[in-house]
Formats: sequence, C-alpha cells, structure tokens
Amino acid sequence: MRTEDVLAAVATGLWRWDNASGTVSLDSEAARLLGLPAEPAVLPEVAVRSRFHPVDWNEINGIVTLAVAEGTLAEARLRIMDEDGRVLRTVRSRSKPVENRSATGRVDYQLIGTIQEIAEPQPGATAAHTTVTGDWRRSREAFLLDAGRALAEARSTTEVLRVAASLSMPGFSPDGLAVFGVDGERLSVIGHHGHGPGDEGPFTDMRLDTDYPAAEVVRTGRAIYLPSPEDYKRRFPATWPLAQRFGRISWAFLPLIVAGRTMGAWMAAFKHPVSFSPDERSVLTTVARMLAQALQRAGVAESERELTTGLQRSMMPTLGPEIPGMRIAARYVPTGGGLQVGGDWYDVIPLPSGRFALVIGDVQGHDVRAAGLMGQLRIAVRAYASEGHRPDAVLSRASRFLAGLCSAQADPDSDFHSPRFATCLYAECDPQSGLLEVARAGHPDPVVRMTDGTVMMRPTSGGLPLGIVPDTDYPTTRFTLEPGETMMLCTDGLIETGGHDLDTGWARLRAILESDLHGGDEARGPGARGPGAQGREGRGQARGHLEKLADLLVQAVHGPSSHHTTGPLADRREDDIALVLLCREGGRCGCGTDAAHPARPGRRTMLTVAQAEPERIAGARQQIKELLHDWADPEQVDSAVLMVSEMVTNVLMHTDGDALLVAEAVGELGRRRLRVEVADGSDELPHKRQPGEMASSGRGVLLMEMLADSWGVDPRGEGKSIWFELQELSPPDSGAPDARPAGADLAAALGLDGLADLDGLDGLEGLDGLDGVDLLDEELDLLDADRDRDPDPEPGPA
Repeated sequence: MRTEDVLAAVATGLWRWDNASGTVSLDSEAARLLGLPAEPAVLPEVAVRSRFHPVDWNEINGIVTLAVAEGTLAEARLRIMDEDGRVLRTVRSRSKPVENRSATGRVDYQLIGTIQEIAEPQPGATAAHTTVTGDWRRSREAFLLDAGRALAEARSTTEVLRVAASLSMPGFSPDGLAVFGVDGERLSVIGHHGHGPGDEGPFTDMRLDTDYPAAEVVRTGRAIYLPSPEDYKRRFPATWPLAQRFGRISWAFLPLIVAGRTMGAWMAAFKHPVSFSPDERSVLTTVARMLAQALQRAGVAESERELTTGLQRSMMPTLGPEIPGMRIAARYVPTGGGLQVGGDWYDVIPLPSGRFALVIGDVQGHDVRAAGLMGQLRIAVRAYASEGHRPDAVLSRASRFLAGLCSAQADPDSDFHSPRFATCLYAECDPQSGLLEVARAGHPDPVVRMTDGTVMMRPTSGGLPLGIVPDTDYPTTRFTLEPGETMMLCTDGLIETGGHDLDTGWARLRAILESDLHGGDEARGPGARGPGAQGREGRGQARGHLEKLADLLVQAVHGPSSHHTTGPLADRREDDIALVLLCREGGRCGCGTDAAHPARPGRRTMLTVAQAEPERIAGARQQIKELLHDWADPEQVDSAVLMVSEMVTNVLMHTDGDALLVAEAVGELGRRRLRVEVADGSDELPHKRQPGEMASSGRGVLLMEMLADSWGVDPRGEGKSIWFELQELSPPDSGAPDARPAGADLAAALGLDGLADLDGLDGLEGLDGLDGVDLLDEELDLLDADRDRDPDPEPGPA
C-alpha cells in the first residue's frame, strides 16, 4: 500500500508551498480537504489562499517566522471556507519550513507538511465558537498563563466563577459551565454560566450515588469526557434527559482536587463536537486544578471576611432612637490589610438622667486581640455610664478595668498577650441645652464647626490613655454646642492615614468640613414652602446631610481623592477609622429645620484655663487665631492674641482662681466686631501704672489702651470680667499712613525707648524677644512650660 493511500485513509493530505514560485502542490486528499476536486494539482498561491479564513491567514506569516527562528514545526489550525463564505471544516497544518537562499541573497521558504481534518462543526455550519489560530502549543501556554493570573487575582467565589466563564480556551471554548460542590452526601451547584435562571434546580441537592457524570467524578476523582450525545446517553442513561434539553454536543467533567481531596467537579459543555484530544484534555485538566485552588482560596478568604465582619458588627452599636434636637452619624472603616479588624469603636449610651453619652476610642493594635479587648472595654464603659457615673469616673474605672484585664492575660513569651492601652473620649450631652461634659484619655480633641463654617478644635483637659496606670484622674471640660453647630469626634486613623501628621491631617479634614457647610440648604432649593412642609422635609433631610458629610470625610482619606492629598511622612500605613458627628439642630447647619437666624451668624468660643494648667495659655492663643482665621487685618489678630495672653496670664499670676475666656466675633465680613472677655474670681481691679524703663511689670493696661479699640472692667457679684473689643479693619495700603502704633512707637509708649531694634516691627512680631516684660521674675518661671509646649513663636504676655 502506498503512503498516499495510508494518509488518505486517515484524512491526511500532503502539500508543498513554494514561496519563491508562488505555487502550492497538493495531493488528492489535500485538495479534497481544501474543498477542491480530489485530484493532485499545482495551483497558484492566490487560489489556495482564498480557501482559508482571512483571520487565520493573517497569522500564518508570524507562525512560519517563529518556526524558522526556532527550528521547529509551524503548527496551526485553519478554517476552510467555501465560495459562499461558510466554514466547510477545520484542518490542522503541520509543516516544516525549509529556507532557500538565492544567489542574489533573497531568502524564500518552502513549507512541506500535512493537513488533517479535525473534529469541528459539520460542513455547512457557521463558525459559532471562538477559534484560536496560530501555534497550538504557544496558544495553550499563553491561555494558561492568562487564566492563572486572572484566577489568582479573584478574591471571592463570585469573581472566580466570573473569570472561569470568561475563559476562551484554544480552539474549543465552552458555552456552558457549572461548578459543583459537595455538601455531605449530596451534590450542590456553586455557580453556573450559560444557563437560564432555575436551570440548576434538578442538579441541586443531588445524591452522590446518582448516575450523573459530576457525581461519579466526585466519587472517583477521575475526569469524564463525553465527545457526543451518544456517548452521554450510553454511559448515563438515567440523567441523559436532564442534559438533553440544553442542546449541547460534547461535555467534559473534571474533578476539583486540592491537597489530594476532591472538593467538587467542573463541567464544560460545548455546542460543537469536541474530540478531547490529549492536548485538549491537558488544557482542561490544568484549568480544573487552577480553578480548584482559586475556589479554595476564595472560600477561605470569604470565611475570614465573614468571621471578622460579623465580629466587628456584633461589637459595634446601633445609634438607637432619634434624640430630639440632635442628629448623629457614625462610621467605622477597618484597616485595609490583614483580617480587617481592629480596636476602634464608638458608642451612643442613653443615661439615667435623660442625657446621653458619646464614646469613641481606639485600642492599640489591628488584630483579633485588639478587637476582643475593644468589645470588652466597650461593654465596661457602657456599664459604668449606665450606673450614672460622671465622665471622669467612667474613664477612671475603665482604665482600671483594662489594666487589670491586660495584667491577667500578660505573657512575657507571647506578643499576643502583651499589655495594651487604649485612647478614649467620653462626652456627656444634655440635648436640651447642648451642654457637653468631656473627659479625654489620650484621644484627639473634638472639633466643632460653627454656624458660619468656622472649624475649631476644642481644647479639652485630658489624662493618660486607658490601661497604662490603673488609678488615673481624668479632668472634665465643659462647653456648649450651640444651635446649628456640628461636633466631630474621630480616631487618629482619620487624621493620619496617608502619611499625615496631626497638623496636615487636620488641614485635610478642615477643608471638607468648611466646604460642606450649606450642603443641606442647597439640597432643599430656593422654592417657597410653608412652615409645615419645611419642618417635614427638614427632618427628612437632616440625617441625610449629616450622613453625606460623614461619607465625604471618609472619602477624603480612603476615596480616589486621597491619592492627591498624601501627607509629608514616609509612613503610608493605614489605620482603623471611627467617626462620630453630632449636630445640634439650628439654622445654617444643613441638618434640621430652618430656624430664624441672622444674615451672618456670630462665632463664639469659650475656654477655661486652670491654675494648675498654665500650658493651656498656648491653647487660648490658638483658639483666638482659629476664631479669626479669615480676619481682614493680620496685625489685629496679632494684637488680639497678645492681649488674650496678657489677660489670662495675669489671672493665673495675681489671683487664686481659674481664668474663663469667652471670645465672640459678630457682624458681616470686613465689618465684624471681636469681643473678648476674661473672667476671674478676684475683686481686685487693674490700674494704670507708669513703669520705668527697667521695670519688669506694669505695662498690661498700657497694652490694652494702645491695641484695643475699647476695653474695660466689669465687676461681678464674685470677681470681675476684663474685656476688650476690636473692629475689623481692611488691610492697610502700603503707601498709606498706619494709625496703629508701629514697633518703635509702641516701645516708646511703654517706656522702652532704649530698645531701638523694635523699630519697624509691625504687628508686634518683634515682641517675641520681650516675653514677660511686664511680669515679675517669678512669673517667667510659670510660663516656661507654656512656652516650651507652644509650637508657634507667639508673643508672650507683656
């Protein structure tokens, strides 16, 4: 028997493609496979090329070039077309490129090889599936690399199934996929693709001893390939009616094996015949292994997320019923890495007195133990508060509780049981008056946004973080949340995430708080409505606006815009975030009813400086600067800061009581009036003196007369109140004479003519070197701590 007869018997033809002459030599079988008369022929290249699918032909040159470079066979799958553009059959070409170099140096090739028909749609059928042309081996390797990368990046079972459904396999892409799992002694459908809703019903909860391919694969751990419906019907007659209605032609059922255990089965179904050659089985087996590993990883990750999310949610409180006159919004965002659990928490606690408490805290760490300690500490704080203890007592007891808890679990050989501390802020609020009593344990101070949009940090007295020293005192600070004001409490994650320190982090949040002032008013629109409609809509939008503000604050840290607001620090580690917003309803706050209010609301701040806390003088100066952050004349701001420093320091030095600072700015921009009062419990009134040039005190009243537009002393029942007022001035022109005293004039008025270096120091900036000029020597010792703690080189009291 001739070789040609043997090849024809197995549907294989011979051809020779001569690039130099532009001709193709075909034997009778090759001519038949190309849709030509079944006889040997030598045809022009264009006649043969017209029989190939255009997409397949475009890839042949690259395949031949690669084969020549590597000295391998050029292997490709080609679709054969008839005159009407229909696919007759698909053939596999295996050819050896032979290089021919002419005398002129021109390089031509001859392709000598075979073409063989492979199992594909019957003649006359259109190409309904995606055919991967080109070198089969390299197409397979590229496909497996892409599939492995995509499955490795999938983080959930849904994503794994979506990736599996999108895989386009070389030359035999399935149009139906199903992933089966094992639930005890029954088969379950984890997911499917290419089927309609409800199609999985008959296969769900199927017993493993059922005569079904997936069940047998799970039982035996061996793959099952069914190239035709006849094979399916012959091997699994009992379940063939279930598969028949889907109209598939070929099926492959492969085990999903991880660490030697069969965890399920994967079905790939085709609407065109697939012979499942060794190459095709190799691809399917490799994909099944990658799919099994991806499903296991996704299952473990989902279990961890479900565990940690459930743990965190069970420890986080609900905000409870609405509080009349108040609106509350809260957020918790776990850190982005690890188990996504941490020690941050917040709580809203109803109190027996009719008040309520806001609690926010942060237990050290981002692990399961931090979350466990947080849950225990939150319950303890809630219990102490519900007993009616004051804020300072609640924190003292909580510190003792955490210290005892950590000492009981202490293990010097285990990091997991190492001592932990926690920061916490406890605020008791009276919803009727807006009075807040705040105790703080190493936590960031609260921030208040006033009705005109001014954002100020409220300095509060504080103590050590909880758990460091069991018996610790926590002083209490009182202030009032005025109608229309919003208070923000947060953990340090909201401030410092993204490489920020406290200063740059607050600046980022301040911009959000100030820009969102009238979001609620704008949302309501300018249309005229009746009072009843306003009341109903105001309450409906109240929580919505505060919720929007909470989202904006979190997005500033974790949203897309956070990448443009990174801080100066190299450490970019994320931290848990807890955030609580408390708004007292009132005009211009964006949440609540539109109560009548002036066209331009005033801004007001109040601060107590105790005798034992001279370092808080720096906080008083900072409060004035933040209150006047948009004041027109910066020299007036310097003057106000200097006078406040003088007034508060005199109270601490010359009386036995505390200093109560109240500052208020009212009026329209550019024409505002600032009034500052400092009250104390002493009845002794200040009096004007004429200090000599070398005197170390006696210039306080002179400063008030020189810098304030008006000032005075108001006696009270017990003690007095010293006040001054400043009228806002536009910035002076560079060429216009300044009515305010410059450095030399002020020095002369104060009897400091010998200090000629003060000349030209506008705005009293040159007085930095005169800290304490009107204080006794012992007063300077009192301010040493204040000056050391003040980061800004502000003028000391004179």
